[in-house]
Amino acid sequence: MIARRQGRSVILLEKGRHPRFAIGESSTPLSNLLLEGLALRYNLPGILPLAKWGAWQRAYPNVDCGIKRGFTFYHHQFGRRAAASSDREDQLLVAASPHDAIADTHWNRAVVDQHFVREAQNAGAEYLDEVDLQSAVESGDEVRLHGKRHGNDIDISAHFVVDATGPRGFLHRAFALPELPLPDFPQTQALYTHFRGVRRLEDILDENYAGPPYPIDDAAVHHVFDGGWIWVLRFRSGITSAGVAAVDSLAARLQLSDGFPAWARLLKCLPTVRDQFAIATEDRPFTYAPRLSFRSGVVAGRRWALLPSAAGFVDPLLSTGFPLVLLGVTRLAGIMEEHWESDRFGSELTGYAKRTGDELLATARLIAGLYASMDNFPLFVSLSMLYFAAASFSETARRLDRPHLASSFLLHDHPSFEAHSTELLKRARSVRGSAETERFNDDLLRAIEPFNIAGLGRKDRRNWYPVDAEDLLRGASKVGADREEITRLLDRFGFRAGAS
Repeated sequence: MIARRQGRSVILLEKGRHPRFAIGESSTPLSNLLLEGLALRYNLPGILPLAKWGAWQRAYPNVDCGIKRGFTFYHHQFGRRAAASSDREDQLLVAASPHDAIADTHWNRAVVDQHFVREAQNAGAEYLDEVDLQSAVESGDEVRLHGKRHGNDIDISAHFVVDATGPRGFLHRAFALPELPLPDFPQTQALYTHFRGVRRLEDILDENYAGPPYPIDDAAVHHVFDGGWIWVLRFRSGITSAGVAAVDSLAARLQLSDGFPAWARLLKCLPTVRDQFAIATEDRPFTYAPRLSFRSGVVAGRRWALLPSAAGFVDPLLSTGFPLVLLGVTRLAGIMEEHWESDRFGSELTGYAKRTGDELLATARLIAGLYASMDNFPLFVSLSMLYFAAASFSETARRLDRPHLASSFLLHDHPSFEAHSTELLKRARSVRGSAETERFNDDLLRAIEPFNIAGLGRKDRRNWYPVDAEDLLRGASKVGADREEITRLLDRFGFRAGAS
């Protein structure tokens, strides 16, 4: 759509047919800011409403999605029920919005992707589905693609090719690109599908204290245990996306490749989650992914580029996929807009490739640390503050039109934040016991203090973090603003329920 707005001739090629199942379904505030920014900059009115739950429901009530008010984490030990505790040491709730109207969303990709394709066609892109591409040759000023469609040969010449086909996708295979490891990241597997009839946690948990900062199920729900985690994402249609990601040793014990029997074995180990899925039925067959993580050794060439989703993948944990992809779209769109056919086009693509790779590695370092701490949930919670501090700081900087304060994902190119983050993630691997964990948490909170504008780590909140305007007002100077500017920002973005 953006290329069409820039006056390019565009063809969009699809191997399958829409609507079709796809994974990668959970947005974040940063994702929505990036999506909104692209829609406004390039005049994409059919996309703009997707940036907020309320606008989405008004514009496209029949395009299925789910409301996401935050990130919900529950820690489990095999064989034990999740127990309520006044200290809330086995849970973490981090709100992402103060009310439903401006909440994030879970995307039912079958219908949302189909919506995007229709919008691309409306923008003038030619669309061909059921295309079996077989080769790509980069020659001179073009890339030549060859394949089959409905039994007939198809040949396409393009000045530039963007590959959005995912890990180990088309250009990775066609150009025999090298694959590189993600340093220190565990080998993981996954098993997932869509269900119907999944019960809400709030209906099965015995929690007898004051209400949480948002309905706990209206979120990306993470059930965390030693060696892996389960995600639960609910859609308005009654479908629930759920699956497990696990390190190889646990995946082998569960025999994840067995599909449904493996899922049943896992639920037997987790009584609370078993109750949540007691009457659930699969809406489609299970998908088994024998290897989740991936990193391409080459991200761009002279006439082609991999989107971040095709350049690498880490894990669904923390919903990092959407913002990484949308940052990539933003950067490629800018390169095409400002440097198309110029002498700087190649060097700009080289820069794009480096930033894409660097952000993938930064994401992998954080999520590797979280996997390593899944048996020590207080440490897991502490490390997660690196993500939530970087994310909330970046979102606020962008809302204030100061993207230079947070130009990279997870602030990985910020000298201070990156140095502290790298040291803390390395140190976390040797933390043992509650006393060491508490000292580590104190050091981490000191490290993120210059970026902490969300009241993260406050002991009185006991692992429940609402979206509180006072936190942002107190931290205004951290993003180069004053209280009056933050107040105007809150009004402008509909912080109070009922605001436009």
